[in-house]
Amino acid sequence: MAYLELKNVCKTYGDTEVLSNINLTIEEGEFVAIVGFTGSGKTTLVNLINGLIKPTSGEVLFKGQPVTDTSHERGVIFQNYSLLPWLTVGQNVFMAVKEAFPKENKTVLQQRVAEYVEMVSLTPAINKRPKELSGGMRQRVAVARALAMNPEMIIMDEPLGALDALTRGNLQDEILKIWSKDKRTALLITNDVDEGIYMADRIIPLKPGPKATLGPEFKINIDRPRDKTALNDNDTYKETRNAIIEYLMDIGEQRKSVSQETYVLPEVSPKSFVA
Repeated sequence: MAYLELKNVCKTYGDTEVLSNINLTIEEGEFVAIVGFTGSGKTTLVNLINGLIKPTSGEVLFKGQPVTDTSHERGVIFQNYSLLPWLTVGQNVFMAVKEAFPKENKTVLQQRVAEYVEMVSLTPAINKRPKELSGGMRQRVAVARALAMNPEMIIMDEPLGALDALTRGNLQDEILKIWSKDKRTALLITNDVDEGIYMADRIIPLKPGPKATLGPEFKINIDRPRDKTALNDNDTYKETRNAIIEYLMDIGEQRKSVSQETYVLPEVSPKSFVA
């Protein structure tokens, strides 16, 4: 039985079919990345998997059961920060772990909060509120909050895009460390092919919408742990990267050729106003 499975999933908003015939299977402990263009429906796909929205047709299954609502079993790191502005860094993370571990005492929960805040290098800011933080720092709080809940599956919706290169690389490594510790299932949504190759077991492109569908999968046959520096000299990395980028460029060109239309602008002239 697949850990996560999407069967013939379609999602329509009004008359627009955003996602069409999505079929996806992720095994327990697998790390899968979905790459695609901005506006291709990646966030809609995440919201379906997390239970924030329901498919128009088809079904989403988690551990064999239909996904009907959100659950802390599936921890989501969103693009935006989604922090409560009146709470401090520590309080934002504490609220999440208290919900995930309602029977734990306060001391244990506070220790867990401190551990994950330290993981994202925000201990000096633990008592600050979101308005006192930079955008990158807020995103790190969101990462800590999701991971501190110890979800069975980590779902990441382009979570590192707002971060500087050094912080982004460090968080990639921390997420991989947590994933490799107990091989919890992970799904990464990204538009960064290099990030997908570094982190995932396989990459699946999402063709641009409307009626977005999943393309062919690309398996990442590179041993773990992966060294970012060494990847540049790895022939498998180069071949895989070139194949994915070439595929994305091809579907990008197809999208442009299909969407090109000729518009005739009306003849207008500015009005004259007399003072």
